[in-house]
Amino acid sequence: MSKETGRRSLSSEDWADAALDAIAEGGVEAVAVERIARALGVTKGSFYWHFANREALLAAALDLWERQQTEDVIARAEMEHDARRRIHRLFRNANGTKRAGQLYLAFAAAANDALVGPVLKRVNSRRIQFMVDCYLAMGLDFAEARQRAVLAYSVYLGTLQMRRDAPETIPAGPEFEEYMDYISMVLIPGFLPEGHGLTGQKTG
Repeated sequence: MSKETGRRSLSSEDWADAALDAIAEGGVEAVAVERIARALGVTKGSFYWHFANREALLAAALDLWERQQTEDVIARAEMEHDARRRIHRLFRNANGTKRAGQLYLAFAAAANDALVGPVLKRVNSRRIQFMVDCYLAMGLDFAEARQRAVLAYSVYLGTLQMRRDAPETIPAGPEFEEYMDYISMVLIPGFLPEGHGLTGQKTG
């Protein structure tokens, strides 16, 4: 395979995903064409098949992040018929990886950036509105649904911060799943994890 063919074989999404890797490691300022080209093992010429400049690559990375970490996560949560389980699934999916947390915090740190700010605001609004809708489906009035959604999202953001700054305080492995169950029991009225009876004690 020639170098030219190798360059053409990379898609714009490959570049956007590599940019997200760079952002997770070093923040938005780490989106540098030469650095990402080295990580992909190609020359800068490959970049210009897909993007006019760095800003276009950052915009594509933001679009990919919004789709993967918000729209796709919500779509999976919507597969649950019960509103309580929809929020629980959202919590578990959204908290699932270290990279997801690193990306959110990196974008939050760059909220004043002209490209990042509007996307971050839209993502936050979308996530909160999804939880508001779930709480409304449980029979809560709008005021309480909104308050609970903001509280739940605040807990989520705090968990991301703790996983980065004090990872030893957040359980790992199976204990993390139990922690997510506990958060759901605190934040979701009437929620009980699978395998629990009405008293909240595991059955079997």
